[in-house]
Amino acid sequence: MAEGTTAGTVRLRIDGPVAELGLDAGRLNLVTRALLRDLGAAVTALAADPAIRCLILHGGPAAFCAGSDIREFSALGANASEDKILFEDHVLRQVAALPFPTIAAIDGPALGGGFELALACDLRVLAESAKVGLPESRLGGLAASGAVRLARLVGPARAKEILFTGMILDCDSALAWGLVNRVAAGSALQAARELAAEIAQRGPLSNRLAKTLVDAALDLPVDAALSRGNAAQQKIFDGEDLREGAAAFFAKRAPVFGPGARD
Repeated sequence: MAEGTTAGTVRLRIDGPVAELGLDAGRLNLVTRALLRDLGAAVTALAADPAIRCLILHGGPAAFCAGSDIREFSALGANASEDKILFEDHVLRQVAALPFPTIAAIDGPALGGGFELALACDLRVLAESAKVGLPESRLGGLAASGAVRLARLVGPARAKEILFTGMILDCDSALAWGLVNRVAAGSALQAARELAAEIAQRGPLSNRLAKTLVDAALDLPVDAALSRGNAAQQKIFDGEDLREGAAAFFAKRAPVFGPGARD
């Protein structure tokens, strides 16, 4: 997928080291196989680009992503795993596994599968007027990957309340409960661009390794995670970024870091 192009249901824009993927699947950006296929292909291409230091995933003012197309449910039944569940999980894992920081810019509702997509990103910026939630229990459904990622994000008690009640949270509640990192008075996309620009100025290898270590802290026993931290720290001292940062510090100038992957 080339820069500045639309491939089916997603749009790609690259501004220096920051990539933007815009969902373009209709007014509500419903989660369909076509959207998942296009998103997965775009994410695969971006993951291989060492120059990318941050990704912004966004929708539109009408909806970041309003979730799955309920009209598809009746036809799934016993084939749901092969026709939807496993494929959707695969794409969400691809988003979560991207080697650089990711931000979901939420200017419109992010509900159900749409909020699961936002939860697969590292950070979330929410517009004041937007709402988020996992309301599947209202229909007798379940946000499976959302339950796991939400619990890791906000803890079991709050995650259970959100899932059990199917509550939809406004910006104040979402921020207070830790579902989002920032609330934007205006455009969430613009606020996400400002945050991404700040992230892109920092050491790219440092940020990539920091992401792996935070994830390891949740996945591994503490000794194993600390051992990975030691190995990551050695990569920092072996690389060029730290030398450039130290030289810039003494020269009283901004550091100029190279490509994102320098290990």
